[in-house]
Amino acid sequence: MGANGSKQGRRLVFTYGTLKRGFANHGLMEDLIRTGDAAFVGTAHTAGRLPLVCGPYRVPFLLDLSGAGEHVFGELYAVSPRAIARMDDLEGTRKGHYERLPISVVVDGEGQKEVEAEAYYAHRSYAGVMWRRCGEMGYKVYSEKEAKGYVRRKDRPHDITFLDQIRIFIASPQT
Repeated sequence: MGANGSKQGRRLVFTYGTLKRGFANHGLMEDLIRTGDAAFVGTAHTAGRLPLVCGPYRVPFLLDLSGAGEHVFGELYAVSPRAIARMDDLEGTRKGHYERLPISVVVDGEGQKEVEAEAYYAHRSYAGVMWRRCGEMGYKVYSEKEAKGYVRRKDRPHDITFLDQIRIFIASPQT
């Protein structure tokens, strides 16, 4: 499969955080690969600069604030509509946690081909405020260092929504 997601009905999705290999939610990608609903295309980075920050529980958020931040490094997958539905569920798109939006990425390796994909961005309702809360400083890559302190969803408080946890994080002083 090429870098255009060409297998029928496939879309390219750029992952930059916990869905990457070696991180907490990569099990979902492994399941999707096992069922034939996803294929690893390669490593990639954003064509433009975008902020990548960590919010509550060291959860990574890509912010749709073009020109701010860094070229962000991650992984590119070609995924089926069924995979998109499962990824949307994980990312809370119907709950206002993230939005799946277009992104231009450059596939690493020979040729450095730029392709159009989609990525899960922090929801626009709080992205700008989160950028300011993080001191307008972001990361190039969500690595083990940035993930240190990440709290899995099952280990977070269940008496408060994730959106409320984001609001509390944004309202708290920067440390």
